[in-house]
Formats: sequence, C-alpha cells, structure tokens
Amino acid sequence: MSKRCELTGVLPLKGHNVSHAKNKTKRRFLPNLKKVTFKSDILKKNIKLNVTNAALRTVDFKGGLDKYLLSAKSKKLSKKVKKLKSSIYSKA
Repeated sequence: MSKRCELTGVLPLKGHNVSHAKNKTKRRFLPNLKKVTFKSDILKKNIKLNVTNAALRTVDFKGGLDKYLLSAKSKKLSKKVKKLKSSIYSKA
C-alpha cells in the first residue's frame, strides 16, 4: 500500500527529530491516510479510495466526490481516479 493520497497526491515528507540537546535524527512525516468508501451519484456505485483526512474534508465541503472530481485538476490525481473522472465527465 502506497502512502499517497489518491485525490491530492500528498506524499510523506522528510525531516528530523530534534532532541533538547539539538541532536538530529532522520524521520518521515506520514500523511494522515484513511481508506474511505465514497458514493458516486452519477455512476451509481461505491468507490474505495485511500485519502488524507484533509482531502476527505474538502470532498465533503465541495458536496460529494462527483462535484470534487469535476472541479479538480488531473495533475495530482492517481491513475484510478483519472479514469473515474473521465467516466464521470462522459456520463454528466
């Protein structure tokens, strides 16, 4: 399972743990990913996606997965979601 959001393209970041004595050790900041099942009204089916909590809130704010994908740019979407977006465009 890749640690990447399928809607926003968020990846793990690199950084340091810094102790009180200013010793630095490498670490990764992982995105807050959740496996979520979205319901597509246009396609009339459920879609399972691996998304960040922030993307989940954005989809809710936009009014559902269909409306989010119609307004989203394809650059950051995963291949699976790009196919989904094109099928939504063809049916809408």
